[in-house]
Amino acid sequence: MTHAMLKGSNVPLEATTVRAVLRWTPGQGVPDVDASALLLGPAGQVRSDEDFVFYNQPRHPSGKVWWLGKKRVAEGPTDTIQTDLAGVEPEVSRILVVASAEDKTFDRVLGLRISLYDAAVAEGEPLLYFDIKPETGEETALICGELYRRGEGWKFRALGEGYANGLRGLAMDFGITVDESEAASVPEVSQPLPPAVSTQLPPAVPVQSGYGYPPAAAPAQEPVTQPAYGYPQAAPVGAGTYGYPQPMPAASAVDPDFRLPPQGPQFI
Repeated sequence: MTHAMLKGSNVPLEATTVRAVLRWTPGQGVPDVDASALLLGPAGQVRSDEDFVFYNQPRHPSGKVWWLGKKRVAEGPTDTIQTDLAGVEPEVSRILVVASAEDKTFDRVLGLRISLYDAAVAEGEPLLYFDIKPETGEETALICGELYRRGEGWKFRALGEGYANGLRGLAMDFGITVDESEAASVPEVSQPLPPAVSTQLPPAVPVQSGYGYPPAAAPAQEPVTQPAYGYPQAAPVGAGTYGYPQPMPAASAVDPDFRLPPQGPQFI
């Protein structure tokens, strides 16, 4: 049976590993929502910056809390945090499930809901859900709910508490060190879905002729015919320049009236 929760209500959990799924309604001008988690000790503070789990630090060192990432399902986009409650360190008393929206206000995020699932049941119905409605609309980060210890077990409480100074301000309130000169500690923008892998081939490598490369091939040329030794070189067609014999005129027809000149006595 799925519990529809109201703000401030709580439900005991029997599942040992749970998925907290944030879902919202996409639309023009609607920012993406990022899910993250803060692991708090008995004093209500993180023990170190490693107790902050988000897309740039997706797995807690204990291996019991991790970010599963975004998906697009029929109902809308989602972002998910999973927790192995049975293996969480004894010093951790609470785990906050947080939503942030690229420093945009949550009055622009429609249909925000957190649902809790038993991770051991594939395609199962949610154990509970909570529809989150910002109190002022100016919130840029929200504590959606918390997993907390009660005796030997765990419970979930619906919260919906907002922060106007974003994920950075929320994290600092719980002891996360935020260096103003290094924004890597806290995400400032939403993590998009992975981009498509480019199938474009790399550009061809130009032919190199420097050291370590073979010289570029010379362009092909027509072979030059050399005369054999002892024979005169053939003159190009139509040549009449110095060094070559003048072209002979074409033979003409014999004149039928042509007669040899008179022969002298030396020819008799």
